[in-house]
Amino acid sequence: MFDIKSEPVSDVSSFSTSFVFAIVPSSSGPPVGYGLAFVMAPSTQFPDAASEHYLGLFNPSNNGDPSNHIFAVEFDTVNGHDDETNFKGNHVGINKNGVRSSASESAEYSDYGSDVKTEVYLDTGDLIQAWIDYDGRSKVVNVTIAPASVIRPTEPLISYPINLTSVLNERMFVGFSASTGKETSFHYISGWSFAINESAPQLDVSQLPPPLKVQSPPPSSPSTFNPLVTVVVPILSAMTLMLILFLASIFRRRLRGENLEEWERDCPHRFSYRDLYKATKGFKDSELIGSGGFGSVYRGVLPSTGCEIAVKKITRNASQGMREFAAEIESLGRLRHKNLVNLQGWCKKQNDLLLVYDYVPNGSLDSLLYHPKDNLVLNWEQRINILKGVAGGLLYLHEEWEQVVIHRDVKPSNILIDISMNARLSDFGLARLYDHDQISHTTSVVGTIGYISPELARTGKASKTTDVFAYGVLILEMACGRRPLESDIFILVDWVMECYEKGRVLDAADPKLNGIYDMVEMEMVLKLGLLCSHYNPESRPSMRQVTRFLNGEDQILAFDPSPYSQITFQSSSGFTQFIPPSSRTSTASFLSSTSIDVGR
Repeated sequence: MFDIKSEPVSDVSSFSTSFVFAIVPSSSGPPVGYGLAFVMAPSTQFPDAASEHYLGLFNPSNNGDPSNHIFAVEFDTVNGHDDETNFKGNHVGINKNGVRSSASESAEYSDYGSDVKTEVYLDTGDLIQAWIDYDGRSKVVNVTIAPASVIRPTEPLISYPINLTSVLNERMFVGFSASTGKETSFHYISGWSFAINESAPQLDVSQLPPPLKVQSPPPSSPSTFNPLVTVVVPILSAMTLMLILFLASIFRRRLRGENLEEWERDCPHRFSYRDLYKATKGFKDSELIGSGGFGSVYRGVLPSTGCEIAVKKITRNASQGMREFAAEIESLGRLRHKNLVNLQGWCKKQNDLLLVYDYVPNGSLDSLLYHPKDNLVLNWEQRINILKGVAGGLLYLHEEWEQVVIHRDVKPSNILIDISMNARLSDFGLARLYDHDQISHTTSVVGTIGYISPELARTGKASKTTDVFAYGVLILEMACGRRPLESDIFILVDWVMECYEKGRVLDAADPKLNGIYDMVEMEMVLKLGLLCSHYNPESRPSMRQVTRFLNGEDQILAFDPSPYSQITFQSSSGFTQFIPPSSRTSTASFLSSTSIDVGR
């Protein structure tokens, strides 16, 4: 039994489950079993439950009754009770309070990265793996299936919006139910994992037992078929197994002295150290793909699924190691955006702190921009697309998530580029969260020299505008192909400003582009970089305004980057807006006097 509702109790928590099952046909004839179902129910008792289509959960009189408070995902092997939705016998359906499916699809899967669908026959006796994930915030349930030997498909079989608030009680039992007809088929659960507010632990399919072979009864043997046993035993066995696993997990924690810390409650999946050790070949140097002040990043392949991952091994004796570890899990673990790197999970064992991410094959923007393989140069279209992606990720962090997230370390080495050349903002170890109606109270200077805004260096207070400043420096790097600080006398922002004041701003464009770019767009980007890195934080645009500039929805009409300038831009609505003059003094003198070492 689990508490499935979070505070306030009207909200249903997210949950995730993965299991491997087999439906073995009777050897005495064609199978007539009606399949099995993953079930969430308020009790393990189902009075007067019927077999066949009712799956041992319902009967003709209570079928569809909202007071049942039962959520089920059925794996059906015969034509459904309601032919309008269960149109095919070999199908998967999502049910609430009855056997009529709210959503139903033929049992199919696509190979990893492929769009070609292949049918999965549920009643062959082969092992099949299923994944069911419910997002309590978006109110969407995803159901995915595949043969147990196949890597989890990227696209779910069913993605269905459903609000379970009125269906599930505060405390629910979780398990399985199955039913048969006049003849028997046999239902097996070979492996199962379940979790609330995190991804279900992955199953090592290679370690699971195969389903038992069915022996034909002697011809003279009388029938001993008991539908009640066939219905009740699977769900009671599953409930018992779940309770045993839950208690064993608690026991193992106490045995290792690992109490559940506050930040662990809302974190993603916890990996075993053994799996990550195997995945990275023992953290061999040959698998090392990056390093920083807080640790190293290794490429790995999970032995159970064959999926590529990136494992960040944090140095525990670093002064901020544990704090960064907890901060990254707390922030990135709950964030979901196409331009943010996906945190799959974590591992903590004695002095080892490990974070597990999606593997992003093209590496960091820093390496592509300054150390390209085979002298391949990012073209202008790719650079603009990357800038738009980073802007979209920062907009999500600043304005679109449930809290404000300040990244505090925006720079090329913390931006990863995927196979489609899209940007993924990463490394949230310095991130800070606060509510939208509050202000940030951070008072320490963290970040990397060249990307730290003047007010952050003076006061130690990070804000959305300090992220915008760092993004402005990034814009200029992308346009110019030069680092923010290249020597004691070269400062990128000042150099671009000098070019602009001389009326030759395009001289700052990266010569490696060989002039292959839109000149109007290049000028706009250089202006935007100067605007975002303006020394007066009030003169910087928000990330929403930045995205509008990049998408051509707003235009900078008048721009003077001098210390006491007034900046004018016009939005697509026709309204002219003014940004107040700056109160800064000298750019170069300020940066040259900032000598603290906070880079990573």
